[in-house]
Amino acid sequence: MKSVDAHVADILDVVVPLPPRSLPLGSAHGCVLAADLRAGSALPGFDNSAMDGYAVHIADVADAGPERPVTLAVTGDIPAEAGTPSPVARGSAARIMTGAPLPPGADTVVQLEWTDGRMDRVTVTRAPGPGQNIRRAGEDVAVGDLVLPAGRLLGAAQIGLLAALNVATPVVHPRPRVGVLSTGSELVEVGETLGPGQIVDSNSHAVAAAAREAGAQIRRLGGVPDSPDAFATVLAGVLADVDVVITTGGVSVGAFDVVKQVLAGSGKVRFESLAMRPGKPQGFGVIDGVPIFTLPGNPVSALVSFELFVRPALLRMRGLACVHRPTLVATTAQELRSSRGRRSYLRVRLAAAAAGTGRPPVAHLAGGQGSHQLSALAVADALLIVPGDGVDRPAGTELTALRLGGDMPPFDAGTPSHE
Repeated sequence: MKSVDAHVADILDVVVPLPPRSLPLGSAHGCVLAADLRAGSALPGFDNSAMDGYAVHIADVADAGPERPVTLAVTGDIPAEAGTPSPVARGSAARIMTGAPLPPGADTVVQLEWTDGRMDRVTVTRAPGPGQNIRRAGEDVAVGDLVLPAGRLLGAAQIGLLAALNVATPVVHPRPRVGVLSTGSELVEVGETLGPGQIVDSNSHAVAAAAREAGAQIRRLGGVPDSPDAFATVLAGVLADVDVVITTGGVSVGAFDVVKQVLAGSGKVRFESLAMRPGKPQGFGVIDGVPIFTLPGNPVSALVSFELFVRPALLRMRGLACVHRPTLVATTAQELRSSRGRRSYLRVRLAAAAAGTGRPPVAHLAGGQGSHQLSALAVADALLIVPGDGVDRPAGTELTALRLGGDMPPFDAGTPSHE
């Protein structure tokens, strides 16, 4: 059987970042910059006041204090609005608001609290320092500065910075468009009444949610009957509109495994048995330039397979450098069996070790570990990796765990879900 690591490496050798595109700022949220971005303008764009107060000449107020206040004529108001303010002459002041442009002649702003706040003549009772309370043009970003490097994920702060610099359409790697479908004539949609032998199609919902959490745009196609013609028709109809296809079910050795029946003979998708539990049967290939992942049909197998194989590929396609979940060391809470020849991914909950021991967190089985037992995965913090060497691990053994969760919320605001 093929190793998990070899399968991941083969996938990442194939997938590449999606071609760069210029996207509107709102659509670029959650995307990755495709090229270094340098400032075409300064930030701030002009000298402006950092406080509500009075624009003055420092020479007029340098000696002001409670015992020797300085009184200046107020020649006008400068609000935070477009326009060029009138100059301020020696011996006078202009009342100025936060963010308003500094008037010609003034070189300092006295904050309102250091004055009597009058509108005609102002008395200054505390001396500011030279240049105090002024935001200088370009002090945050100068023209030509490297603002954000290629590969930077555009979150809220980055979007705000680009907007402040008047960058309307950054060049980014777009979020991959992912088509998700599950196979099985027994499947019905959520909310429908179940008949004998029928089950709810949970896989397409779960995998679509996982792909959305990984930053993809989703087209959930739902369940497809166990008919080679039906599957081939649905697949052909979606390939032109997506960057990735994910299927669940129909990849083992059963008589109705239609995914394998349709794709195995194409020579474009390779079906293999992987040395892992759950998720042994896997398929991956490229059809018409679109990567296709064929995952097993058991719900836990499908989601564990997504974590190990699909999620890293989607992050690579988005242009991210780090594509793997973080790992940690955890201590087993109980004896664990090792399956010789197959690495196990156990669904566990993590608890802090006893205070003062300096030990790693303790991994407790989250529930039943069958590939159909989705409830344990729903409450799990991590996948505990048990090597497939046939050596059982007693309680207290330290093993590597793959940390789950922590994804950003989906960047789908204002975007159709295509579901």
